[in-house]
Amino acid sequence: MSRQPDAVMRRIPFYYGWVIVVMAALAVFLSGPGQTYSVSIFIDAYIEDFGWSRSLVSSLYSAATLLSACLMIVFGRMIDRKGQRSVSIFAGVMLAAACLFNSMLLGPWMLFAGFFLIRLFGQGLMEMVPNTLVPRWFEQKQGRAFAFMEVGGFLSAAALPPLNVWLIASAGWQGAWQFWAAVLLFFYVPLVVLFVRNSPWTYGLERDGGSRPARERSESRSEWGWTPREALRSPLFWGAIFCIAVPAMVNTGLTFHLVSILSEAGLTRAESSFVLSLIAMTAFPVSFLAGFLLERLSLHQVFAASFLVEAAAVLVLLLFDSYAAGLLFGLLRGVAAGLGTICLAMLIPTFFGTAHLGTLKSMGVTATVFASAVGPLPFGLAFDWFGGYTEVLILMLFFPLAAMVTAWYNRPAAPLS
Repeated sequence: MSRQPDAVMRRIPFYYGWVIVVMAALAVFLSGPGQTYSVSIFIDAYIEDFGWSRSLVSSLYSAATLLSACLMIVFGRMIDRKGQRSVSIFAGVMLAAACLFNSMLLGPWMLFAGFFLIRLFGQGLMEMVPNTLVPRWFEQKQGRAFAFMEVGGFLSAAALPPLNVWLIASAGWQGAWQFWAAVLLFFYVPLVVLFVRNSPWTYGLERDGGSRPARERSESRSEWGWTPREALRSPLFWGAIFCIAVPAMVNTGLTFHLVSILSEAGLTRAESSFVLSLIAMTAFPVSFLAGFLLERLSLHQVFAASFLVEAAAVLVLLLFDSYAAGLLFGLLRGVAAGLGTICLAMLIPTFFGTAHLGTLKSMGVTATVFASAVGPLPFGLAFDWFGGYTEVLILMLFFPLAAMVTAWYNRPAAPLS
């Protein structure tokens, strides 16, 4: 049953969906304590304080990440049943508790539990909820809405590493974790309570803005979508999962070993770090362009183009060995990331609707986490077996090319009956 906009919504002089986008961007930003770019800053502090080996900490982190992936489907169903507002509050409170737990580590098993909790509620739930909330408020303008939401992710990746360095130097790693717990509990959660709403049609609004009398609205049209059973029986869904997993596997493997790969081309550590920064600097503006481009072009076309650029970037690493080639790789990889980030955000809601978006998104998140956990392994094995990366780069070239073909022919269709 629809009702009139509440007092908070009435005070906003523009479409309330843009408030939702701001809250989604904030959620993505504050998923940072559970992301690798943030956690990595704590690793040396743990090793110095506890005397643990780097391999032990890395193994615990990988195992905890894989275990957290197994529970994503449970949380996806929770989103479908309880709604994004309730789950956002739950995610914020639990990530705050996870940060507080990480400030009290005493041994390896507590470290494993701490990693598991921040990966589950940070990288997992805090990032999954906004990705299911934005499509409920936007349809035709979904591309630009996701582009603005992803600003939170880019800012988080840029801001949290140096901020964590400063926090650890000022208050120790314990104080750094307590800081993030306080931010989540006393800043983020109250804002969710105040501003997050599950859907526009509950308040007599339409996606993208505007309103329509309740008797003229078709709520079922707003909430169309494949059931999980229909999706699992469809090659279209498995094609989408393949396209979701490929960039997670290839890019994680490349990024994890990039300094070593570029050193074989004669690049110094400083030059390699600049290439990594160049990827992010390029991806940020391209993602904005992609958001508006996807309002004019079909998603499958832009997604296929992102994989073509990704393949070109891998080919540059294979054929050339100079600093200029490293810079070209960084530019191409940044373009592919910028295009792919928005396509990945829009893929499930565009192809399969919003009625069961939490459950279907959680399957995509599970595929992403598993693929990213596997990605670095073949690079490491190739280096140990062959003394270099040529063979594994040839292998990795196949995956974006296969994903390009899959994305081009994988187009929205009616669910199986």
